[in-house]
Amino acid sequence: MATDYDAPRKNDDDTESIEAIKERIPDKLSGVVDVDEEHGEGFAIPDVVSEDLDVLVLPPQDDEFTCSECFIVKHHSLLAAKKGKYGKVCIECEG
Repeated sequence: MATDYDAPRKNDDDTESIEAIKERIPDKLSGVVDVDEEHGEGFAIPDVVSEDLDVLVLPPQDDEFTCSECFIVKHHSLLAAKKGKYGKVCIECEG
């Protein structure tokens, strides 16, 4: 049997008054707000500043290039056959 989903539905539950519905559902706006008083007291920021953050940066090697679209230094085997608008492009950015 086909169902017409656009037709208005009429159930026995539709006869319930708005006051009866309000009594069943608790009022969410009136009431005490649940506040956690100890929120954040046990939280400590880890001390990462004291760690050694020295990084050795190497200059571009002879077999590397910088893609002019994604700006990532890549091996020359990933160089696209055609040059891009602004220079060398990797095969991932060529498409």
